[in-house]
Amino acid sequence: MTLTADQMELREDDIRKHYPAAEAMLGGFDHTPRIATALAAAPATDRSAGLGTRRRFRSTTPGLATRSTARPEGVHLIERIRSCDGGDVLTSPQQAVSMQALRRALAIALAMAGNFAQATALSDFKRANLTGDLPTARKTEFSELLAAEALISLHVFANALAYLLSTHQSETTVDVGEVQELLTDNAQLALHGTLWELDQNLASHATDDPRLVAALGAHAEQVMEKAALRAQSAPYLASFIASAWHIAADDLTIRGFAPASKARSSTLTMTFKKPNEVVGNHIAKYQAMKLAKMLMAYDFERRLNPFAELGGFIFTFMGDGKPGTGKTTLIQMMAGLINDYCLNVGYPFRYQNFSTDNIDSYQGKSGQNAKAFVNTILDPAAIGFGTIDDIDTLAGKRGDRQSSAGQLEITAVLMESFAGANTMVRGNCTFGMFSNYPENVDDALRQRAGARFLVDGPQSREDYIDILHLLMGRNHDIPLGAHDAYAAQEIKKAVSASFASHNRPHESGLVQVFDRVQGQIGDLDTIAKLGTYLKAIQQADERFTGRAIKNITDAVKVRAMDFELPDEWMDDPELFLFRDYDTKKAMIEDLRVPITTDMVLQEINRYADSEFRYADKSDEVAIETAVRDMTRMEEAKRRYLAAKGDDSSST
Repeated sequence: MTLTADQMELREDDIRKHYPAAEAMLGGFDHTPRIATALAAAPATDRSAGLGTRRRFRSTTPGLATRSTARPEGVHLIERIRSCDGGDVLTSPQQAVSMQALRRALAIALAMAGNFAQATALSDFKRANLTGDLPTARKTEFSELLAAEALISLHVFANALAYLLSTHQSETTVDVGEVQELLTDNAQLALHGTLWELDQNLASHATDDPRLVAALGAHAEQVMEKAALRAQSAPYLASFIASAWHIAADDLTIRGFAPASKARSSTLTMTFKKPNEVVGNHIAKYQAMKLAKMLMAYDFERRLNPFAELGGFIFTFMGDGKPGTGKTTLIQMMAGLINDYCLNVGYPFRYQNFSTDNIDSYQGKSGQNAKAFVNTILDPAAIGFGTIDDIDTLAGKRGDRQSSAGQLEITAVLMESFAGANTMVRGNCTFGMFSNYPENVDDALRQRAGARFLVDGPQSREDYIDILHLLMGRNHDIPLGAHDAYAAQEIKKAVSASFASHNRPHESGLVQVFDRVQGQIGDLDTIAKLGTYLKAIQQADERFTGRAIKNITDAVKVRAMDFELPDEWMDDPELFLFRDYDTKKAMIEDLRVPITTDMVLQEINRYADSEFRYADKSDEVAIETAVRDMTRMEEAKRRYLAAKGDDSSST
């Protein structure tokens, strides 16, 4: 892999010179836990001159790994790994891989710590401290630099370990819990602390080879997460966060405190749909087809998409419609298009659906599942498409007493991930939220959907003929009759008519606002008049906030990109996909069309229609619920009075 402009090389010689120190750590060191509590004894070893080291049988019966009465400091990770299979005298391939990954990860961490020390005043401070020449006024700075070096060492070690073991993970999972022994006094103590806790986790969970690799990976994930959180408030880390280091032998890139991952595709087992198999839903289908091609413009060297820079990229969207109108078919179509494009050019593609299986009864686990889902799709080393089907059942509505803790955790994670302070839209991925009942989705989360896809299914007579013809298949002799099959699904013609239909609103509540404003100020043909219309909408629905305006303007910018990248650009990657970033950006700019008043008005109406539709449904549901409650109370009162009357007459 060629280094990009923002990457530096971490030389192999600089890594391998730390192998002896890494091997010494794995062989054994002393550590007395400072924060965590010891749960398991170090593996016992028999040593005698000339006989080497023999392994002693260690029981793997659950419950026998109890609190240790032995020394708390003896950590021998190599022996611990060798003893994870119940005493087999031979080292298994998984054990060997684990030892190699640990040594390599430690060496990489030590090399990165050394580079950080050289790039800052830390090296000079260390030398001055050894000779007793460190000025008192600089001791605080020295301590803070040591803490920064410790956090870098911890995260790089865990990051490299998780990366190196990622291809060896099986379906087996292990929950090691939150790491506690996270020390930041200096790099060596930090590594000793995390290796001590890793030894404890292996003793508790690594009862066979698959669980060994799973426990190592789980521990690495926990260390990365906690070190990254600590780093958010630690000083002197800006240069490390802004830099990228590439390790050629492992094809590993360290980018600050961001987890690295191999650019692997997910294996898709869904049934893909072709665009002509999606009947109706013209605007939604058109935007999904455009978005599939937009994703392919992502530049892996620059790690940015020209569409994201130019303002025409859809990072999140909401697809809503009645049951059976084609939301699943739309997902199958879009995933199929992206999958085929990526296969053609050799890009890794990841598709993942977040479902009800990810809601967990354990506190915090649902949020962790949601974060893992988001991070998998966000990975800048792959093209990603994440879907959240039936989001109204997955993400809780704040203030709703029926929302579980797990659902509220998911809501918080998605809100932060889709439009949080640290959200970075590179243009390599998109998230689609789908629901039959969008009115039940938390208002703030719903407004984080930058685009709205109304999935309303077949509408016209021609649509219904086309869908019947499609689903009937070929195993019949019934004539088609006087109908041009699929002519109504010709995308350009259908989309043009669909957009034009939004020159006026569709929802009755919004129609009243539109007619009133237009009657007062005339045609909405200036920014001032359009702004007046927006204010009138806000007065009619207070949920129509500044974020709604941003979503509308983003949609307008997408309309300015109202073109599909030519099919030949997808078929022959040399024409566009394999060009450099600046060339791709210039080619896209040449295709961009001017923004018109009609575009802005149509997008205002489309977005506001969806909000009024959601509000009307939400209000209607609340009214129906209240009516049912009142009816029950009336019936209960009638029965109560009747029963009381019977009691009185009997006495």
